[in-house]
Amino acid sequence: MPATKDPASRSRTASRKFVLWREVLTAYAAPALMAGAAGVVTGQRDLAVAAGTSIAGTSAVVAFLVGVWLQRGGRPRRWTTVIPRVALTALLVIAAVGVAGLLGWFVAEWLPAHTSVPGAPWLERLRIDLPVSAALATTIVTLRWRSTTASQS
Repeated sequence: MPATKDPASRSRTASRKFVLWREVLTAYAAPALMAGAAGVVTGQRDLAVAAGTSIAGTSAVVAFLVGVWLQRGGRPRRWTTVIPRVALTALLVIAAVGVAGLLGWFVAEWLPAHTSVPGAPWLERLRIDLPVSAALATTIVTLRWRSTTASQS
């Protein structure tokens, strides 16, 4: 039996708007709660601390930066609305993970070797925390943004 399109769902989609502050708040709260709960349940104090700092903080910053870039003053770039949603998401995730990975390496390796900042186990976590958080935040924000811009066209 073919799926029928519900007219009510189309109007709900059309009325949805991309609100950046809500996306950033969600990008912070969701990983903070999930990783924090996992850290508490498993007894990993470092994960519980990282949940509210490097994991959720990175996610919120990336969500903000990607959201601002996608909105670009309220007018999306034409190519961001023309290419398939999956391709746009993949391109932005690759870029965000690359930048976050370089930043994680810089903080974990270069910084202790060239400054007075001592090496610490939490610095090593950044090599994983930053790229994973960036990938998740970029994926979610891009998909949510694209679903609202597609309905506005």
